Amino acid sequence: MEKTWRWFGQSDKVSLDMLRQIGVEGIVTSLHHIKNGDVWNVEEIRTVQQRIAEYGMHWSVVESLPVSEQIKYAGPDRDRLIDQYITSLENLGKAGIRTVCYNFMPVLDWARTDLEFPNPNGTSCLYFNKAEFAYFDIHILKRAGAEKDFDARTLERVEELKSKMTQEHVQRLVNTIIIKTQGFLTGYVSEDAADPVRVFNGLLALFEGVDRNGLRTNLKYFLEAIMPVCGKYGIGMCIHPDDPPMQMLGLPRIVTCDEDIDWIMKAVPDNNNGLTFCAGSLSSGAHNDVSALAAKYADRTKFVHLRSTEILPDGDFREASHLAGRADLVSLVRIFEKKDPTLPMRVDHAPVMLGDDRIAYNPGYPFHGRMLALGQVEGIMATVRREISEGII
Repeated sequence: MEKTWRWFGQSDKVSLDMLRQIGVEGIVTSLHHIKNGDVWNVEEIRTVQQRIAEYGMHWSVVESLPVSEQIKYAGPDRDRLIDQYITSLENLGKAGIRTVCYNFMPVLDWARTDLEFPNPNGTSCLYFNKAEFAYFDIHILKRAGAEKDFDARTLERVEELKSKMTQEHVQRLVNTIIIKTQGFLTGYVSEDAADPVRVFNGLLALFEGVDRNGLRTNLKYFLEAIMPVCGKYGIGMCIHPDDPPMQMLGLPRIVTCDEDIDWIMKAVPDNNNGLTFCAGSLSSGAHNDVSALAAKYADRTKFVHLRSTEILPDGDFREASHLAGRADLVSLVRIFEKKDPTLPMRVDHAPVMLGDDRIAYNPGYPFHGRMLALGQVEGIMATVRREISEGII
């Protein structure tokens, strides 16, 4: 597979020169400075494309061309925003960019409760504590009926937390769930927001009355509208699984499991309607057999995120080493290398290590941790390619 790397543009602490030196072939990036919903013009696309080319790499994947919330909940400006999305896709097509990763998660992108959970070896990782998330939902957001969404064991743990929760801990949860993991991705809640909880609750309110079937219908509407331009330029639209793959905050989540992915692929059977196979997101759901899903959807996979998670008792999970956890990356590389050795792949969330904590990297995207992960995955890829060439697999 093609070795790619998520780069957050000129403001990224990881430079293109650093990426060239560690063997990255393709860049995964976005026009981060353009407001969600606005058109990406050809000139700005080509400027970034040329900058990447100057370092001997190419713009391999757009991650992401954000889907506006109004498209997801079918707001009054939906059709106008879809038309602008189509214009952006056409401009990407004119520039020769053929893969666009996007998600259809309402409001909340990926969710964690701790961005610096300590590992025994002195590194740290992203962590999801189900009870802390439930506490955030029930006692910080104060969402009506939130208690009904959690099992008895989780509610018992929430009660235990109530006596221990300090204002500092509450603020950390707000910063982690609302600001730090969302702000740099969506821009919906800025770091200087006076009342981020109020802003966040306002976003949740936009989806009142939108259930699972409604969100599916809105996704189908969106995909059917954009498939003609995707077909014209050969652009693979690849939806990212929900992270974590479970229902959250009363919002419908529709990319959580085999049944969900199957529905999306069949609802719009065009081959340009594809999947971003995120092994980490899928592996954080105990209901998912990650290798079986990779084999089943290899034909519709346009982009691969390689990482793994370890599920802990009571529904908690942590990011695991790229050589461990529930996602068998060796198995996945065998599946995807045999299917298409040119498929773009990037390593995903990695441990914070070797001074990464002293640099303001975006959460989940430290340099040294990802460089280690890339080396591990590159070793797997080299071994698998040897297996294929010798007819072992």
